[in-house]
Amino acid sequence: MTATVVRKRSALTKGQLPKFAPYIVLAVALVVAAAIMALIGFNAFGWGIVAAILFAVGLVSWSGAVEGARKAKDKLATCLVVGAFLIALLPLISVIVTVLINGIPGLITPGFLGTSMNGVTGAFDNKAAEEGAPVLGGIYHALMGTIQITLLATVISVPVGLLTSIYLVEYGNDRPLARAITFFVDVMTGIPSIVAGLFAAAFFFAIVGPGTKTGAVAAVALSVLMIPVVVRSSEEMLKIVPNELREASYALGVRKWRTITKVVIPTAISGIASGVTLAIARVIGETAPILVTAGFATTINNNVFGGWMASLPTFIYTQILNPTSPSNPGPSDQRAWGAALVLIILVMLLNLGARLIARMFAPKTGR
Repeated sequence: MTATVVRKRSALTKGQLPKFAPYIVLAVALVVAAAIMALIGFNAFGWGIVAAILFAVGLVSWSGAVEGARKAKDKLATCLVVGAFLIALLPLISVIVTVLINGIPGLITPGFLGTSMNGVTGAFDNKAAEEGAPVLGGIYHALMGTIQITLLATVISVPVGLLTSIYLVEYGNDRPLARAITFFVDVMTGIPSIVAGLFAAAFFFAIVGPGTKTGAVAAVALSVLMIPVVVRSSEEMLKIVPNELREASYALGVRKWRTITKVVIPTAISGIASGVTLAIARVIGETAPILVTAGFATTINNNVFGGWMASLPTFIYTQILNPTSPSNPGPSDQRAWGAALVLIILVMLLNLGARLIARMFAPKTGR
């Protein structure tokens, strides 16, 4: 009985690579790649590339010899797909690691999140670089400016974008107006950010007067960039709502506007929230339009409708381009990397918030 079971298992596993085959090939590829790189000059990136190539060649060759051409082609396709995924993931990992390494020292500096650059001069940076004194100055003014400008831009963009997408999906019916709106949304999607900033500056120049630079002007410029993203994402989410839900609501005598607000939008709220988050992430790091429309300030300004206002992107830009102390740019670089880390954290928090909102407002599927 035991011999029969063993023979059946052998017949089933015949012509197959053992489960540990990829690990053996990976270990050999790493060792051989390290030896090759040691001869031509070792570096981690080259080692990884050579090891990946050797792994793919070794695994596919072994599979072809044992399992046949069909299984070898399958493993080759798997290696290519996984390799493409890792290549796409590499820049993201590199950016995160670089920002963490360079940004944490600035982030943990006392007062970095709670103070502004008001009164901080090159003398303080020279003292910090030469004598080891604490690095003074923080990003509080820029952080508050980013939050206020982005919040106002979101308040402007989300209602306009959502109502536009509702018209295109529920009322447009391929009418000339709907086709024109779709065309202009496509055009707005590809405009450079600096053009949006120039538009907002020219618009307020004509209404208020020359030289008007406030957070509100910057919010209008960012809303020009946000609206097409909100329209496109919301439109696609509304389109995938099953028509059966609309028809069931109409069959109960519910009016169209109430069907949209009570059935269609709650069903698509998860995708809409993700689209809004994507639009916010699209503009929160913009530099050029904010420099044109809001200027740059070193002091705290909590009035988004009056006076120049700083933001995290412009803070990073000015700290790198024009260090507080040109002879000792180290403290300015530390502040810039710390601000970059805070900006990434803000985007991550926005994504988490969108997921929570989508989960809270998504329709209940239980009985």
